[in-house]
Amino acid sequence: MLIAAACFAVLFLAFRIAYPPVFKPRLAIVTIELETPGGPLPFALSLLHRDGSVTSLTVNKCQEVRFSQDNTTLTLHFDAYESELTLQGNLPSGLLQGKWTKTRGENQAVLAARSKPTTGLFDPIPDAGDPAPFAGRWSVDFSSTDDPAVGVFEVDANQIAAGTFLTTTGDYRYLAGRVDGDLMRLSTFDGAHAFLFHARMQEDGSISGDFWSGNWHHETWTAVRDDNARLPDAFAQTTVADAAALDDLVFKALDGTPTKVTDLLDASGAKARIIEVFGSWCPNCADAGAEMRRLKDTFGDDLAIVGLAFERTEDFARSAKQVRTYTDRFNADWPVLIAGLSDKAKASAELPILDKVRAYPTTIFLNADNEIVAVHTGFNGPATGDEHTKQRAEFERIIRELIAE
Repeated sequence: MLIAAACFAVLFLAFRIAYPPVFKPRLAIVTIELETPGGPLPFALSLLHRDGSVTSLTVNKCQEVRFSQDNTTLTLHFDAYESELTLQGNLPSGLLQGKWTKTRGENQAVLAARSKPTTGLFDPIPDAGDPAPFAGRWSVDFSSTDDPAVGVFEVDANQIAAGTFLTTTGDYRYLAGRVDGDLMRLSTFDGAHAFLFHARMQEDGSISGDFWSGNWHHETWTAVRDDNARLPDAFAQTTVADAAALDDLVFKALDGTPTKVTDLLDASGAKARIIEVFGSWCPNCADAGAEMRRLKDTFGDDLAIVGLAFERTEDFARSAKQVRTYTDRFNADWPVLIAGLSDKAKASAELPILDKVRAYPTTIFLNADNEIVAVHTGFNGPATGDEHTKQRAEFERIIRELIAE
């Protein structure tokens, strides 16, 4: 079962504008479209206002957004992902246009943004025919990789669709859209991701689709219905290559001080230990960061966590700033080191303890002697529903066993 669709692609904001005083809270919803090579990528701005003010909530009910505004311009600052959405126009009426700017390594991507006059995400397609049966579980093949993937979709009586894709590196988070005839359209926007999926049902019951990420990536994908579709065991993908090399790992702390990883682990005195390989730029890592916070709250001093951040740039000051934004977001009171660039080949060279860095995040479990007992590749976030619950239970089981040793 997937998480309720209320978390799908709904952007809640806060700012004060000159609405007439009202006695009851009122909700105004404006659909914003990003212009992508695959067509419009919609998401919703939800403005809850009362007595002339709009109350700040969260992005997708999952993260807060810093903002700045004046009478005609509203800017959303997605600090963790080095991106901004700037909208200009008549804020009360919802007639807005602007752009989304995303820093990607040393470059910037810019997508035009505008409000659309109709409500809902994707407009219905007239005379499209009866909706094809997209609901269910699918075995998915993306053209850019040989790794397997799983698609899970739900479609209600009004042809509103929701779902996600599970991959060996992580999930595609909350997707929402609709089905019209043999076409399903899904999208998500969270300040880091701008994903657009088109899926076309074929005569043989398979799916042929397109996937656009912002204006910088496009690939095709296919799927066949498979109620038993599963990913390979995430604990079996990455193996320990050189356990002794752990004692040689030295990276810079956020203040620039060279720091030995095992010194941090040993200083904790904890029986259960985690090395979290992540990137501050990675939404799946943000989901994992929330889970690390929960695990630390659950197990306290019996669990030590050391984060190794692989960032988008060699500019140490910039990387440290982004990682501090990440640690502040999750109140991460565990040590975090800047380990290198996010390029997986370079990251693998920096971590000879593993045969390869395949995914961000990668979670390494160790005992009190700093012996690696398990390595988990990728992360199933809350959008995956039952898979997220199972993963959480398995993490807890490993930690409890280590504490009991």
